[in-house]
Amino acid sequence: MDSTQSFQFFNRGPSPAVRLVFFTMLSLLLLFVDARYRYLESTRSALSVLVSPVQRLATLPGILWQQAGSFFVTQRSLVNENKSLYLQHQQDAAQLAQFQALQQENQQLRGLLALPQRSEFNAQPAEIVYAERDVFKRKILIDKGSDAHVQAGQVAMDDNGIIGQVTRVYPWLSEVTLITEKDHAVPVQVLRNGLRSIVFGAGDTSRLSLRYMPVSSDIQNGDVLVTSGIDGLYPPGIPVAKVEKIERDAAYPFARVTCLPLGGVDKHRHLLILSGLPKPPERPAEEPAAPNLKSRQKPKK
Repeated sequence: MDSTQSFQFFNRGPSPAVRLVFFTMLSLLLLFVDARYRYLESTRSALSVLVSPVQRLATLPGILWQQAGSFFVTQRSLVNENKSLYLQHQQDAAQLAQFQALQQENQQLRGLLALPQRSEFNAQPAEIVYAERDVFKRKILIDKGSDAHVQAGQVAMDDNGIIGQVTRVYPWLSEVTLITEKDHAVPVQVLRNGLRSIVFGAGDTSRLSLRYMPVSSDIQNGDVLVTSGIDGLYPPGIPVAKVEKIERDAAYPFARVTCLPLGGVDKHRHLLILSGLPKPPERPAEEPAAPNLKSRQKPKK
């Protein structure tokens, strides 16, 4: 058998052209029938149900890739936004703290400026520039000295009450001893009933003690202590402290009275130095005691 016959033996069925024409005509017929009579809608629905999972599986890698990219992009943008918001929050918090500090300082300065109008004494403002490094000393240095006519003994106060007293003067600075300095005494009286006493510093910025108060004294918690003006050290009527705690024990002659200073002894940066206080008359000299004549008489023989 030659090669031509073997080739014809395996070459069976219609030719490719005939197949193309056949399937083309079949497709056109199916399109016509479907468009005209809609016989293939159920078939198409069933096929779409069968093909839908395959379509989903085919598109799943692309969807997962797109979602992964969107996730990382969103996370990166959220991290950057969080950083920017945190920095903005820190800046806003710093500005808010600065604004509150300026507002408090403004209120204090307004109160200080209003003090000379309510007082009969001259006052000049001063600013605290240094604080005593020794924790057991309650002293500060202000920016007014002898060049500003500051003198030792003048009173330092803020808009709430007495802070201390000038104890040392330098050319451009002055030292102020706070009323909370240990054993620093301020003559006071109870505003409610005028009871006079002396309040002493306890070495603590938040505590004063009212000593030598008899147990039967008319003093109560919450009483306000003001300067009495006795001895000419402090002008009268300026708030000093408020009674916080009273301990009475019949076994002791004096009550233990603890007070809170009203002035900002450990607050603010600005204060007032009072000047022009009236000088009291000199204290009369004590007369020497009369000699005991009986002790000098000689015994008779």
